[in-house]
Amino acid sequence: MRAFGMALFASLICVAGVTAIGENDAANGSRLAELLGSGDDRGFARALQPRSFSFPQDHGPHPEYRNEWWYLTGNLDGDGGRRFGFELTFFRFALEPSMPETDSNWRSNQVYIAHLAITDAAGEKFYVAQRYSRSALALAGAQAEPFRVWIDDWEISTESAENSNVWRLQAGEREFGLDLLLTAVKPPVFNGIDGLSQKSAEPGNASYYYSITRWQTEGLLRIGSAQFRVSGLSWLDREWSSSALAADQLGWDWFALQLSDGTELMFYNLRRNDGRRDSHSAGTWIAANGEASHIDSGDLDIVVTDQWQSPSGGVYPAAWTLRLPKKSLTLNVRPILDNQELITTVRYWEGAVDLSGDRDGKTIGGRGYVELTGYATATRGQWP
Repeated sequence: MRAFGMALFASLICVAGVTAIGENDAANGSRLAELLGSGDDRGFARALQPRSFSFPQDHGPHPEYRNEWWYLTGNLDGDGGRRFGFELTFFRFALEPSMPETDSNWRSNQVYIAHLAITDAAGEKFYVAQRYSRSALALAGAQAEPFRVWIDDWEISTESAENSNVWRLQAGEREFGLDLLLTAVKPPVFNGIDGLSQKSAEPGNASYYYSITRWQTEGLLRIGSAQFRVSGLSWLDREWSSSALAADQLGWDWFALQLSDGTELMFYNLRRNDGRRDSHSAGTWIAANGEASHIDSGDLDIVVTDQWQSPSGGVYPAAWTLRLPKKSLTLNVRPILDNQELITTVRYWEGAVDLSGDRDGKTIGGRGYVELTGYATATRGQWP
C-alpha cells in the first residue's frame, strides 16, 4: 500500500483522462488486491467487531481507516428505450494514519480517486473517465452533514440537508456525463455479520459494509452532444477498512442483482491465487420488504458459461448461471456489452447485466451490475 501511495502521489500532477474503450487500449495490470491488501496498517483503526451504524453520519468519511469507497451503479432507460448503465465511484485512501502539523495548506494525508463509466448499449461503446486529487485546498473531500463527497466538480451529495434519502450525482467530461437524482426505495442493509464483512481468517482483514440496494433514479445522461432523459434503478455499496484482503487472495467477483419481483441479491466471490473460491465469500439476500438475510459461501453455486478476452490482456468470465437453492432461485446473468473494462489506475471489469431465470417455478427477470477484479493478468481457466 505504501508503494502504491507513493506512486499515486507522484501521479497527481496528471490531469484527468477520458477514454472510449476500443480507441485506446493502454493497459494497466495493477491488482486491486494489492491496493487493498494487508500491508502496513499500523496506526489505522481496524474492523475487528460489529459496530452500530448511524445515518446520515456513516454516509460520510471515516478517516481513521485506511481506505473506503462510495460505489454507485445503475441501469437506466433513455429516450426511445435506449439502454444505459452507469458507475460513479469515489475512493478515499489515507497515506498516513494522521496528519503531521504543518503551516502549508497544500499538505494532506488523504487522496481521493473517482471513476465514472457509462455503457451505451445501442452505440456499443463503453466510456471511462478517472480523476484523482489530494484533499488539500478543498480540491477533493467528503463530509457527513450535509453529506457530500467530491473531486473538483464531480460529486455525490444529498439534495437537501433535511433529506438524506435523496442524493444527486453530477459528473462528466467532454464526451459524456450524467446528472441524476436518486431516491432511496429501501433502507440500508448490513452485509456480513451486522455490517462486519470478514474477508479472510486474520482478525482485522474485514470491512464495515452496508448497501442501499434500490434507488429510484431520474435525470439526464449525455453522450457527446446528445442528451437523454433517463430513469431506472441504482445501487449503493459503502465499505471502509484498513486491511481487507489476504496475500493468498487474487480478487473477487461481485454481483449486485435487482430482480423483477422486488428482491435483490448481493454476493462477493473471493478468489484465491489458485482460482478457487475462498471460504470467506458471502452475500446478502434482500426481500421485497427490505428484510435482509445472510448468504454463506456454500449457499450459492456459480457456473461460468462464457468468457471474454480483453484486448489489453487477460480473460474475464462473460456469463454465469447462479443457483441459490434456499430461495429456489436460478438466474442466468449476461452483460449487455462484453467490453465494460475500466483501464484506470487499476484495471478491472465493471458492467451492466441482464437477468433471466426462475424462482419458485415462476419466470423472473431483472438487471444488475457485476465487478470482476484480478483477471487483468489471468490466464484461461482461472475461475472457481
